[in-house]
Amino acid sequence: MIYVIATVEVTEGTRDLYLEELKKNVPLVCAENGCLQYGPAGDVATGIPIQEPINKNAVTIIEQWTDVAALKGHSTAPHMKTYREAVKNYVKKASIRVLEPI
Repeated sequence: MIYVIATVEVTEGTRDLYLEELKKNVPLVCAENGCLQYGPAGDVATGIPIQEPINKNAVTIIEQWTDVAALKGHSTAPHMKTYREAVKNYVKKASIRVLEPI
C-alpha cells in the first residue's frame, strides 16, 4: 500500500472553479483499480506553532493506492487527461509525495 499527498496550487481567485472540476473527477478516480482513497482537503487554521502557513490557493489531494502500478495506471487514465485539460488554466503548480508505511 502507498499514500500520495498531492499539492495543487491554483492561481488567485480560481480555487472554487478548480474544486468544481476536481470533484467531478473524484468518483471516476475512486472507481479505478487499486484506488483505496482519493479526496481533496484544504488548510485549516489551528494556532499550532509548527503548522505551515495557511495557503488559501492550495488544495491537497489525499490518496491511498494498493501499489505503485495502480498509481501509474491512474496517471494515464483517460479521465485524468480530461481533468488535466479542464483545470490547466487554474493550476499554477502541482507536486506529489509518494509514501509507504514504515
